[in-house]
Amino acid sequence: MKILKIVSILLLLSSTVFAGGGNRTGTAGAQELLIPVGSKGIALAGSHIANMTGLDAVYYNPAGLSGSDLNTEVMFSRMNSIGNIDMTYGAIAVNLSDFGSLAFTIRSLDFGEIMETTVALPEGTGSTFSPSFVVLGLTYSNFLTDRISAGVSFNLISETIQRTNATGISLDAGIQYSELANIKGLSMGVVLRNFGPQMSFAGEDLARRATETEGLRGEQLLLIQAEDFELPSQLELGLSYKQDISDQFSATLSGTFQNNNFSNDEFKIGAEFNYDDMIFVRGGYGLSQNRSAIGNDDNLYGPAFGAGFKLKGDLNLSIDYAFRSVRLFDNNQVFGLSIGF
Repeated sequence: MKILKIVSILLLLSSTVFAGGGNRTGTAGAQELLIPVGSKGIALAGSHIANMTGLDAVYYNPAGLSGSDLNTEVMFSRMNSIGNIDMTYGAIAVNLSDFGSLAFTIRSLDFGEIMETTVALPEGTGSTFSPSFVVLGLTYSNFLTDRISAGVSFNLISETIQRTNATGISLDAGIQYSELANIKGLSMGVVLRNFGPQMSFAGEDLARRATETEGLRGEQLLLIQAEDFELPSQLELGLSYKQDISDQFSATLSGTFQNNNFSNDEFKIGAEFNYDDMIFVRGGYGLSQNRSAIGNDDNLYGPAFGAGFKLKGDLNLSIDYAFRSVRLFDNNQVFGLSIGF
């Protein structure tokens, strides 16, 4: 009954948000919320919302945070995203026993130095600037039963471009249900991501000086009123199945349907092969529902692959790598390091 109530609440919340899909492409802001983090998740194309646990799960499904058996976990990853934009991600999580698990995350975009231009000097003023886009997150997750976990993330979004800025908040909520229908290895996940109020830009750079051509008031200072923009909300439903091949080998298949409020819907599939919980090989692919844009496929990203190595002991160390092919831009490469104890 608990899981039915949670799913009903998520679906009711999303019913007023998710409409338009591809017809609203390009009308949402805060696009940094859509940049995935973590080598493991990117290698699986984000298909693993039903079974991902620990800090790896925070971005994809906060319910999975409580599935970790570590008391404390720290993660760091860096990705060269499209357009020579780098994404840096850091996170720390603590297991507070019966109270649940808490995590703090930070995502930051590095745009490099951009040449400043003006209407009067379109070739450049000789100065440069670097925008600052940062997302701070606080996640809480706990088990409702021995099979059901739930989680929620509160995100503070900050975008600054010289003296213009926008600040907003967003909510991610999710659940995970293991051994669905009493089938060992079968899991289900539901996630509502990037749900929150509209944002808008404000600041000194929106002020303009204008001279009245008629009248006696002369030069006037005008303030441009920026239009509000919505967040890129998403609703995801996922399944995964883990099968033990032998005492040391196992394989996990995962699939997710992603309903996007501001772009076409997407299907994601992924697979992970595990040797002795020490060596991992992963792969994933996302398929857009509408294949009619660029080259008959409006999906910017192609197949993703990755591998990981985990060393267990008093101090658990995980090193992961992911490669994601990208159309029209340089391919993405992601390196991740996790430490737990």
